[in-house]
Amino acid sequence: MVSNLQARDAATVLHPYSNLATLPSQGSLILERGEGVFVYDVDGKPYIEGMAGLWCNGLGHGREELVEAAAEQMRRLPFAHLFTGKSHDPAIALAEKLKELAPMKAAKVFFCNSGSEANDTQVKLVWYVNNALGRPQKKKIISRIKAYHGVTVASASLTGLPNNHIDFDLPLPQVRHAGCPHHYRFAAPGETEEDFATRLAAELDALIEAEGPETVAAFIAEPIMGAGGVIVPPATYFEKIQPVLEKHDVMLIADEVICGFGRLGEWFGSTALGMKPDTVSVAKQLSSSYLPIAGVIIPDWIDEALTSQSAKIGTFGHGYTYSGHPVAAAVALKTLEIYEREDILGHVRRITPHFQARLKALGEHPLIGEARGMGLIGAVEIVADKASKRLFDPKTGMGTKIVGLAQEEGLIVRAIGDGIAVCPPMVITEAEIDALFDRLGRALDRAEEWATGAGARAAA
Repeated sequence: MVSNLQARDAATVLHPYSNLATLPSQGSLILERGEGVFVYDVDGKPYIEGMAGLWCNGLGHGREELVEAAAEQMRRLPFAHLFTGKSHDPAIALAEKLKELAPMKAAKVFFCNSGSEANDTQVKLVWYVNNALGRPQKKKIISRIKAYHGVTVASASLTGLPNNHIDFDLPLPQVRHAGCPHHYRFAAPGETEEDFATRLAAELDALIEAEGPETVAAFIAEPIMGAGGVIVPPATYFEKIQPVLEKHDVMLIADEVICGFGRLGEWFGSTALGMKPDTVSVAKQLSSSYLPIAGVIIPDWIDEALTSQSAKIGTFGHGYTYSGHPVAAAVALKTLEIYEREDILGHVRRITPHFQARLKALGEHPLIGEARGMGLIGAVEIVADKASKRLFDPKTGMGTKIVGLAQEEGLIVRAIGDGIAVCPPMVITEAEIDALFDRLGRALDRAEEWATGAGARAAA
């Protein structure tokens, strides 16, 4: 029985990534407040926020310093834009800080409002810069199967997930998708991680050769693939990919929207995974998600090309009303200050072994084929049969079933295809990690009991 508030929600709000047909009868989980790693629904029930919202609420809820930073900036200058030579101190200071932290030699920062906008901007900059450099044919961008880079027309094209393309008439013709670096699913029998990485690099090389290196401009990659299933690349993957890109003069775009700002115990996932990016997209934990803000960090040679082309055209014709919004920028600056002052990166490194040990232990569960992760991010892959890696029939809705059972246990996690993702706020304690995995374990036990009783394994 849905409540009046749930009925009003279903009647008025178009929900992202939801089954719009079943939502009205099921009702949304309506949250009212948050404190630390917990959120509370309108009935006062607490839940461990096991996904940090959408991979983004790094500091958890109730950080008064961030509230005060926003309020102070609102009193001083609640809005100002960056168009036509205007600027303000919060945007300048934040750009300076991002240049200092960047995992590459940075020249400028372009501000926007979300990871999707950042990666959409990356596509536009790639095209614009290659026109400026007299390479009008060098426009194709290679992403990967199961990658997630956003939902705008361009960024959804980069995304390598079918549901982001079906009936949206995507992807764009300039986008290609290379193989997914998921050893558990896509390695050949007996193929080691390093051999798998060698093969993926060779396949990427062959793809670029087939397309024509003069037509391929960039390769975009998340250090760890997030919404595609928390896929950790095999050993030596980026070490082998990088020379292929250099050989063909193909840029590496690092999508740090999920991995950036401490999630893997480093400021950027690129550092943790050995990537050497040309440009970087940032968002999410930049402001601990208290306000929307994102950015693209670019090197000197791109800045020079943009400046030259702007002189020729008379303007750089790209930007958003809320690019570098002063309140969002002030909150992001305070967020970075807290990360440094409280040594959040050190905290993540200290508790990662415990988090990963509890995660990997779930690999012994009858429903789990693989438990994978790095830092404070992980996933378990649901299988009907561990030996053959056979999946459940999608009609059983096993992922959704487990998420619902976890919610009953007081835990919010996310189903991604055949996996369950976990990505808690970075301030989580060891005791809270134990509570998180205890609740997830109980949900898995109940799902196993349901699958056996319902004959779901036989139907798989």
